[in-house]
Amino acid sequence: MNIKYVSISDLTRYIKAKFDMDHHLNKVYIKGEISNFKHHTRGHLYFTLKDENSRIAALMFASSAARLNFNPEDGQKVLVCGRISVYEATGNYQIYVESMEQDGIGNLYLEFEKLKKKLKEKGMFDEAHKKPIPKYPKKIGIITAPTGAAIRDILSTIKRRYPICETILFPALVQGENAKESIVKQINNAQDYDLDVIICGRGGGSIEDLWAFNEEIVAEAIYNCKIPIISAVGHEIDFTIADYVADLRAPTPTGAAEMAVPNYLDIINLINQYKIRLNEGVNNTIKKNQVRLDNITSSFVLKNPMSLYEIKEQKLDNLIDSLNKLIKNKLDNSKTRYLNITSSNILKEPTNLFIKKQHQFEILLNKVQILNPMSLLDKGYSVVKKDNKTIKDIKDININDEINITLSKGIINAKVIERKDK
Repeated sequence: MNIKYVSISDLTRYIKAKFDMDHHLNKVYIKGEISNFKHHTRGHLYFTLKDENSRIAALMFASSAARLNFNPEDGQKVLVCGRISVYEATGNYQIYVESMEQDGIGNLYLEFEKLKKKLKEKGMFDEAHKKPIPKYPKKIGIITAPTGAAIRDILSTIKRRYPICETILFPALVQGENAKESIVKQINNAQDYDLDVIICGRGGGSIEDLWAFNEEIVAEAIYNCKIPIISAVGHEIDFTIADYVADLRAPTPTGAAEMAVPNYLDIINLINQYKIRLNEGVNNTIKKNQVRLDNITSSFVLKNPMSLYEIKEQKLDNLIDSLNKLIKNKLDNSKTRYLNITSSNILKEPTNLFIKKQHQFEILLNKVQILNPMSLLDKGYSVVKKDNKTIKDIKDININDEINITLSKGIINAKVIERKDK
């Protein structure tokens, strides 16, 4: 018996060919959980897909991975599409993933994050757009399902805390395909009722149950509402797009009611405190004024009113005396000045004074004329200058120098032809 042995490579290649020719394996859709995830530096993704009982190796080339709209990681539930084949080097079969998306809640979460980012960039979450919640509302609108725990909790909380407040229910679908349109309609409708604040929400549930409050049209209706809106969707850990856009986010419907109205017991306590403070203030004012009144009634002036008059009379006498003294001093000074003026020589002998002053002027004029160097020229003297400088020494002149001789009646230009020293 001749036995034909084949190589492992040939066998693996044969098995691979069987996989590749099976059209059922050329395109398969499977779901599972990612484990052993590795992102290669070249962009390829290596990981394992597993469920409760089995696992399969998976490879996603960089060209396909570039189209992903999320970051894969261990523990994620995913839906993949790809082909099954054999990796010849190890003989293991694996799936070559062509597309992948998150399973179930993962897709909704991606949509949530995408819309959240979009509205945040538009400024719809900014604190500057948040309207203040009135402290003491008279009328509150409630947009929620007409039955269920949410409306019961809201109404009972408002009635317990602030029974004087009026409430109006605007029934809306809060779950299902038509919920978003119903919520938007009631938000718009509520703005015609002169409300102070609106509570909009529902009880807890899965992300699918709460999805109406993650719709863009609901977010826009809340943002554009002229009345402050408190968002009350789900339980404390649940966050929706409506929570980010609303003027105030409450962790629960009950919490929303507590935020919307004050506690009347707190108001009564506050009023009592005001009454105490007001009474204390009034009593303190009365006491202060009583002390002032006692001081006034016991004052010396009121007991002796004539003393005040006498003091003023004495002051008036002192002022009159001071004024008379001042007037007398002024008159005496003026009289002395008058006598000095009338007795002066100017008024008695004005002609003699003029003659005396004229004589003094002539004496001073003669002295000036004597000191005037030009008067010497009239006596035959002259001034010799060279280059506009007066010559004082014979040594300052040389033969052929041009000089100027100033006489009393003119100037002579001359040239030196001879110089004789003494």
